[in-house]
Amino acid sequence: MLSALIVLPLFGAALIGFWPGEISGKLSHRVALLFAIIILLWTVLLAIKFNPGEVHQQFGEFIPWIDSLGLTYNLGIDGLSLPLLVLNALLTCIAIYSSNDIIQRPRFYYSLILLLTAGVTGAFLAQDLLLFFLFYELELIPLYLLIAIWGGARRGYAATKFLIYTAVSGILILASFLGMVWLSGSSSFALASLNTTTLSLTTQLLLLAGILVGFGIKIPLVPFHTWLPDAHVEASTPISVLLAGVLLKLGTYGLLRFGMNLLPSGWTYIAPWLASWAVVSVLFGSSCAIAQTDMKKMVAYSSIGHMGYILLAAAAATPLSILGAVMQMISHGLISALLFLLVGVVYQKAGSRDLNVIRGLFNPERGLPVIGSLMVLGVMASAGVPGMVGFIAEFIVFRGSFAVFPVQTLVSMIGTGLTAVYFLILMNRAFFGRLSAQVTNLPRVFWSDRLPAVILAVLIVIFGIQPTWLVRWTEPTVKAMLNTEKVVATVSLDHGNRN
Repeated sequence: MLSALIVLPLFGAALIGFWPGEISGKLSHRVALLFAIIILLWTVLLAIKFNPGEVHQQFGEFIPWIDSLGLTYNLGIDGLSLPLLVLNALLTCIAIYSSNDIIQRPRFYYSLILLLTAGVTGAFLAQDLLLFFLFYELELIPLYLLIAIWGGARRGYAATKFLIYTAVSGILILASFLGMVWLSGSSSFALASLNTTTLSLTTQLLLLAGILVGFGIKIPLVPFHTWLPDAHVEASTPISVLLAGVLLKLGTYGLLRFGMNLLPSGWTYIAPWLASWAVVSVLFGSSCAIAQTDMKKMVAYSSIGHMGYILLAAAAATPLSILGAVMQMISHGLISALLFLLVGVVYQKAGSRDLNVIRGLFNPERGLPVIGSLMVLGVMASAGVPGMVGFIAEFIVFRGSFAVFPVQTLVSMIGTGLTAVYFLILMNRAFFGRLSAQVTNLPRVFWSDRLPAVILAVLIVIFGIQPTWLVRWTEPTVKAMLNTEKVVATVSLDHGNRN
C-alpha cells in the first residue's frame, strides 16, 4: 500500500512526459490532477486504516536491495509521518489545480510536480537512512527546474542558490548518516537495526552537527535562510505552496526522526543552545517580515519565524512540545499555503505585490473583497487567534516548552505579537483605504480561483475548533519516541533545573 504512493506519481509523470504525440496543456493538467486526486484518496484510505494506538511502524514493506551496501527498501508510517503524508497529498492537488492549463511546456511542468511529490512521499515513508537520503535528493532537481524554468525575472539566480544550499545540506546529512552506521557497528542502514545511543557524547555531538546544519538549511533556520525568500519570490504560486507547505517540513521531520530520536545524549547536551537558536530565528524572521513591501516576501520571512517554533519544541523534547511541533508543521503548511495562494491571486489580478502600489482591495465593487476576507482569516490564523489551527499549535508548543525553557519560550512568544504587526501592515496597506489608481478595473475572480483557498480556510477553522482530529494520530507515537530512557527525562532533569 505504501509503495503505491510512490509509484503512482512516478507513473503519472512518465505517462504525461513520454506519451507519444502531442498532448494539450488542458489534457496534461487534467491527467496530473487525476493522479493527484487518486494519491490523496489513497492517503486518506491509509489514514482510515491506520491504528493510532499502535506506536510501531505500520503497513511496513521490507525488501533487501543492495546487501553489500546495507541498503534496504524499507517503508513504514507512524503518527509522525502520517499527517505530513496527508498534507503533502492535499497540497499537491491544490498546486496542480491552481496551475494554469495554458502554461508553457505543460507536459514537463506537470511531470516535474508529480516527480517532486514522489520524492517527498518517499522521504516521509523511508525507514532506511540511505533510502531517505535518496528520496531527499530526488526532490532537489524537480524543484530546481520548476523555479528555473517557470519562475520570475531572477529565477536563474534563485534556483541556483537553492540548488547550492540544498546540495550542501544533502552532503552534510549523508556524512552524518554514514557516521551513524559505521561508528555504531551496524551492518545495515535500516532504522530498526541502528543502536546509536551507545555512541559517546563527543561522537554524537559531531554527528549531530551535520544533522543540525543539514536540516537547518532545509527548514530554514538563521543564518542558513537566505535562499528561501529568493526562491519564494521567483517561484510561481503553486510551487511556493509546495515549497512552504511541504518541502520545508522535510527539515523539521529530519530533526525529529534522525536527530532527537537517534542521538539523544547529544541532543540533550545542546538543547539549551537549540532553544536559543530557535529564539533568534523567530525574532529575526518576524523582524525582517515587518520591513518588507513585497507581499510574497513578507509571507516568506514569516515562514522563517514560524519554523523556529518547531525547533523550540524539539529542543524542549517533552511529549507535549513534540506534539505541538507536529501540530505546528501541519498548521504552518495549511496557513502558508493559503497565504501564498491569496497573494498569487492578488498579483494575477492587480499586477503587483508591492504594498506601496496596491491599496483599497476591499472595495466591494471594483476590488477583491472575497480574497480580502480570506486573507483576514489567513493572517488571523498565522497570528494565533483562538479558534484556528495556528492558535492551538502555538499554544501546545509554548505550553510544552515552558517547563524546560521558560525564558526562551517567553521571548519566542514575542514572535506571535510581531506576526500580528506585519500582517496588520499588509492588510492596512493592501486592502483598506481608497482603491489605488494603478489597480482599477480588476479582472473578475471566479469561484474556481477561490476554491483552493476556501478549502484551506475551512480546514484551518475545523482543526482549530477540533484539534483532537489531528492529535489522536500523533500522540501515541510521540509518547513512545520520548520514553524515560531517551530524551525527555534527561532534558527535563539536566536543563529544566538550570532555568
